[in-house]
Amino acid sequence: MEWNLLIGHLAIVGGFCLAAILVMSILRKQRTSSAAFAWLLAIFFVPYIGVPLYLTFGGRKLKRDAHTKENIHLEVQETVPIEKADPIDVLLREYGIPGATGGNKVKLCPTGIDIYNELVKLIENAEHQILITTYILSRDVVGKDIVDRLARKAASGVTIRLLLDDIGSMFTTRRYLAPLLKNGGKVAYFMPLFRAPFHGNSNLRNHRKIAIADQKVVLAGGTNIANEYMGPTPCADRWTDLSFVLRGPAVRHYLEVFQSDWLFAYGEKVNIIPPCTEGSAISGEGVMQVVPSGPDVPRDPVHDALLTAAYTAEKRLWFVTPYYVPDEALAQALRLAALRGVDLRVVVPARSNHKLADLARGTHLRELERCGGKIIKYPHMVHAKVVVVDDRLAVVGSANMDMRSLFLNYEIVMFSYSKADIAPVHDWVQGLIDESDEGVQQVGMVRDTVEGLARLIAPLL
Repeated sequence: MEWNLLIGHLAIVGGFCLAAILVMSILRKQRTSSAAFAWLLAIFFVPYIGVPLYLTFGGRKLKRDAHTKENIHLEVQETVPIEKADPIDVLLREYGIPGATGGNKVKLCPTGIDIYNELVKLIENAEHQILITTYILSRDVVGKDIVDRLARKAASGVTIRLLLDDIGSMFTTRRYLAPLLKNGGKVAYFMPLFRAPFHGNSNLRNHRKIAIADQKVVLAGGTNIANEYMGPTPCADRWTDLSFVLRGPAVRHYLEVFQSDWLFAYGEKVNIIPPCTEGSAISGEGVMQVVPSGPDVPRDPVHDALLTAAYTAEKRLWFVTPYYVPDEALAQALRLAALRGVDLRVVVPARSNHKLADLARGTHLRELERCGGKIIKYPHMVHAKVVVVDDRLAVVGSANMDMRSLFLNYEIVMFSYSKADIAPVHDWVQGLIDESDEGVQQVGMVRDTVEGLARLIAPLL
């Protein structure tokens, strides 16, 4: 009996010490007070659930499994002179992001069919090398088609490197990828979950979507490789998404991001041929800035750029996002933009694929509407991540308008400063608005309470 009492006493003391250590970790490392408060509530009120969850999901910047991944270094190229640069470009340079480069060509892919056709063209036209990173590579008909095409290119002697996120592509096993591996292609899984489940790395997911052929052309944006995102024929259940094809000097920065991710996940360095566009006939006028974010980038450049956009927008500030769960600083900046008369519109799906995210967005959207913002409900699932700021900036990439993308995930977005490239993005968003309904419904006390609770735990999502 005395031994039982001693063991029980030691367990209580040990639990108290562990809780104290976790509380200190939370207070030091969480980016927002709302995130810290949510984790503290979980640990204090449901410790047997909160502690394991924090150990598994509570990490933010560079946990133990991620500390070996060095910060991304993007080579500075010939950039727009700083006196002519947009204020957001200037801010990002202070964060170590190279300034915007000219001479790029961008082609939008406005539908899943367009995105699929461009990915197939990229693969089939590649002569030397194909580099792909994606969050989801599905085992459906589209995923199998892309794997088979990559396997055939590998058999013909083309170098293939395929990087998948371990959670997003959990069911896409090496056995499924055997045709590619057998022909000499290489595959890596980013930060495997079950290798060290309590290292706090489960929140650190690679959400980037990049495909690069011969170090000359990039297909990027927000689209995963699955039938609900892309395909050769129309599909009634396909989500609305947006990607783009890029050629020019900005390609190098996508290469450098892939190089960093692949080195971390596989241990092999992908050599970049300097300059990557030498000998190509690129003479575009697009002014582009490639902006990665995540644990391998100091600070939070995408979040802070959006915050700056909210405070500097003069006429228009449009967002398209599947999930609208911003942190309080960004939410307040958008409310203030609406109050001072900026045409602020947030396009979201009427119902997304995540019920909890839909609950968490409710109070945010109603508050924004009360301040003069317009809430646009698209009738289908929209997965695109797009921002339009006046006539001076368009943003397309992988980052959602939520705290997971802005503070946790490895993301990458492209900032376009050239009017000729901003206009098609504006028109694409306008097309969504024309098909949508405006406004949010008022809710009763029970629903409002549930949405408030969802908003409270949103930092844990």
